[in-house]
Formats: sequence, structure tokens, C-alpha cells
Amino acid sequence: MAARKDLLGRLADAGEEAIGKLGKAPGIDQVARFAQSNRDRLDELTKRVRGVEQLEQRIETLEKRVDELTGTKSRSTRPRSTAAPKRTTSTPKESTTPNAGGKSPG
Repeated sequence: MAARKDLLGRLADAGEEAIGKLGKAPGIDQVARFAQSNRDRLDELTKRVRGVEQLEQRIETLEKRVDELTGTKSRSTRPRSTAAPKRTTSTPKESTTPNAGGKSPG
């Protein structure tokens, strides 16, 4: 047991010494500022993502209410980040007749 405490003490001393040397290394202040800047950016990005998720939930709720009021099912064109895209079982049939007098493609 005494050998284990001695080993842990030596490891702790070595770790403290390494941290002390690292703190005195040239350019470490720039690294620390860079790390803090990235942390701040990540925090801001996290807040924005949370806001977007809340907006998506509100939009989905509103779409359901509109569907109930109109008696139709609306199809959203925006991608859903939290779920896989919904697949429809029926597809609209394309016309086999050539486009006569309509808009030209392009």
C-alpha cells in the first residue's frame, strides 16, 4: 500500500512539473487565447442551434394547426434535422403528352 501511495505521489509531482513547464513555454498564451476564443464560439453556436430547434418545433405545431383548420395535409419543403424525410406512398403521374405552348425549359 505504501508503494502505491509513493507511486501516486511521484506521478502527481511529475504532472505538476509538466504543467509548470508547459505554462512557461513560448506561445502558450496565444494557444490559451485561441482555445478560449473557440470555446466562446462553440457556446454561441450551441445557443443558436437550440434556438433553431425550438423554431422548428413551433413551425411543426403551426403546420399541424393549419392542416386541422383547412382540412388538408400540407407538405413542408424544408428539411427536417431531427427526423428522416417522410416518404409518400403515391407519386403524382407525369403527363406523357409533349408540352404544347407552355413554358420552355431553362
